[in-house]
Amino acid sequence: MIKYDPKSLKAEEFINDAEIQETIKYAEENKNNMELINSILEKARPKKQGNGNVCQGLTHREASVLLACEDPEVTKKIYDIAEEIKLAFYGNRIVLFAPLYLSNYCVNGCLYCPYHIANKTIPRKKLTQEEVKAEVIALQDMGHKRLAIEAGEDPVNNPIEYILECIDTIYSIHHKNGAIRRVNVNIAATTVENYKKLADAGIGTYILFQETYNKEGYEKLHPTGPKHDYAYHTEAMDRAMEGGIDDVGLGVLFGLEGYKYEFAALLMHAEHLEAVHGVGPHTISVPRVKPADDINPEDFDNSIPDETFIKIAACIRLAVPYTGMIISTRENEQVRAEMLRVGISQISGGSRTSVGGYTEEERPHDTEQFDVSDQRTLDEVVSWLMDNGHIPSFCTACYREGRTGDRFMSLCKSGQILNCCHPNALMTLTEYMVDYAGEETKKKGFKMIDEELERIPKEKVKAIAIDNIKAIKESNSRDFRF
Repeated sequence: MIKYDPKSLKAEEFINDAEIQETIKYAEENKNNMELINSILEKARPKKQGNGNVCQGLTHREASVLLACEDPEVTKKIYDIAEEIKLAFYGNRIVLFAPLYLSNYCVNGCLYCPYHIANKTIPRKKLTQEEVKAEVIALQDMGHKRLAIEAGEDPVNNPIEYILECIDTIYSIHHKNGAIRRVNVNIAATTVENYKKLADAGIGTYILFQETYNKEGYEKLHPTGPKHDYAYHTEAMDRAMEGGIDDVGLGVLFGLEGYKYEFAALLMHAEHLEAVHGVGPHTISVPRVKPADDINPEDFDNSIPDETFIKIAACIRLAVPYTGMIISTRENEQVRAEMLRVGISQISGGSRTSVGGYTEEERPHDTEQFDVSDQRTLDEVVSWLMDNGHIPSFCTACYREGRTGDRFMSLCKSGQILNCCHPNALMTLTEYMVDYAGEETKKKGFKMIDEELERIPKEKVKAIAIDNIKAIKESNSRDFRF
């Protein structure tokens, strides 16, 4: 039998099937053990320490017990603690970003993605550098400062040199007051050498969804192409960190396999990164299978209802309290609102999931990777966030100040990160209000900024933030950061 070892660099040892099966069994046996459940909930709750809060987090087994428990009162406690953790470490800020699809050429045979090589109905497209520039200007004109670039796996059409050239183009474009200040990268698993090239290019987070951690299911869902190699894909984050990328982002595509299995394995992957590299994932994304060209979610029999999906997110927040959590426009407004309450810290807004979609007046559907459920504009999303008490943030300061990896986590765990994030959010929101917001959004935004400035506890920080915000409004200065 393969041994479970979170410190191993072998996929089937740190994502160990026997350990996952035993965890699911343990959770089922203890889902009504209220003494154990209450002790797990108490362990998860933030504790005061000095001027801030600390959290222990939960193991994959402990979190799996909470997920298995069906008691409504326990579920409410999970949600309340998740919200408490979210506010303790991320405050009421929500970071905004947009995906940018560079190419849908792909050599893989993934059964859940319309870009798979056997799909002959989808038009194949790859952006030229001039088209990348046009897309970036369109995104800047919306107000975005942070992008996640996406591309299919194709060594001929989308080699690493193409990705690097696109990153260079994106960072070089300054249109009016617009600038993309952070480029996150979501491309296929690659070599240490290529990860070094991405690190040297100044990327933010390297994101790679596992899709499913179930090895047997994984191989069936990826019948052809380089992505068929389960171990190479699963071990990618270790190679990325070896290549000098501090911040990595995990995720599974919920609905492909059983959610209890994926949940335990996802947390085991986070534990593995912590055990080996001393720092867990910077972000965890929670996408679900959605309709797309040639793809019907009903073909997969592991779909999960909204209630379960929201509970999964809340339990992840309890387990990995310091990790950012992301939800995309795959989900509708109502689900996104619930997810924000239980721990989500980043959302996309105004997204188009087609290659070249931002320069089109009408939303194109022929090259979409998935149907977009939340089709509101970025300004509508910003306004909605404020209506619900959230500060929309376009901050990218930590990445550009070198607060990444273990440096970010140490600041987050000590509570010091709030001294940077809160005023940075307000300054970047002011930029958005001055440069891009509609009139109604401006009224809400400037009111929120004034109110939130008063909540900054350190007088020196507050004074600097007030001066900087005044400069943004009156002298067209930009890009202040703590």
